[in-house]
Amino acid sequence: MIPMPPSDVADALCDAFAPAPDMGAWARETFIAEDADLLNEDHAHLRAASLGFLWTNVGNTKKGRMVIGQAEPGAPQGAMGKWSRARAELQVAEWFGTIPDFIITLQADWWLSATDPQRCALVEHELYHCAQATDAFGAPKFNKQTGRPSFTMRGHDVEEFVGVVRRYGATTAGVQEMVDAAQAGPEIGEAEISSICGVCLRAA
Repeated sequence: MIPMPPSDVADALCDAFAPAPDMGAWARETFIAEDADLLNEDHAHLRAASLGFLWTNVGNTKKGRMVIGQAEPGAPQGAMGKWSRARAELQVAEWFGTIPDFIITLQADWWLSATDPQRCALVEHELYHCAQATDAFGAPKFNKQTGRPSFTMRGHDVEEFVGVVRRYGATTAGVQEMVDAAQAGPEIGEAEISSICGVCLRAA
């Protein structure tokens, strides 16, 4: 069953964050594990990754659009003083018991109003950002000491304006592969999602 945010986050009167271990387990059972219900081999490298999920009620916008999910490295990034970094790492460790390879934050209010296909799409979108690094030849990179995959953040496959595609076409705009995927129709239907979440979906 698709997890839901706790009431102490969704109904909080002040800004709140809370770890969501059931979301991590659900994401693995649904998309990542070899026997996952909606297995996506694009996420196979994440079988070796530690994933930390957070719920939040904090509103966030970027470039005028509401942010409903965000994937980022588990270790604090950017320029920080020694105390600031230590404080940030302590907070992450208190949430997850360790510093995960990635943290995925989900907006609780949006999640409660979303459909199950929208929830699945959001989680997979964020999982796609959690990538395995590659070398100069495109081969997957591994940590020489641990043998684990070397992880990195991945950008979007497509970054283009609808108007450019409308005026010049998908091929010229560099989005033909995305258009082809859309025209082929979804690989996963609502019936399949309903069967793994236990929630009856309303007919469109």
